[in-house]
Amino acid sequence: MTKKQASSIEEFDRIFDEGKEDILDYLDLDTAVVRPPLNKTRRVNVDFPEWMIQGLDEAADRLAINRQAVIKTWIADRLKQEKMA
Repeated sequence: MTKKQASSIEEFDRIFDEGKEDILDYLDLDTAVVRPPLNKTRRVNVDFPEWMIQGLDEAADRLAINRQAVIKTWIADRLKQEKMA
């Protein structure tokens, strides 16, 4: 079956938002990747030296996010890099 193609992401969004048409006709499910559930979390405790905490807090202030968000973002970025290596 030939897949339909939206002319832009805006058109795809419009088709999705209107809900009048099945968006599966626009997706290539053969190349789709299953991601692990993003809502399942586990708590871990990590001890950091004071200088790291200070650096994390400075980065958090600069980025206008909290310390936990900095840690999660940086670790996620590093894991993506490792996966590509």
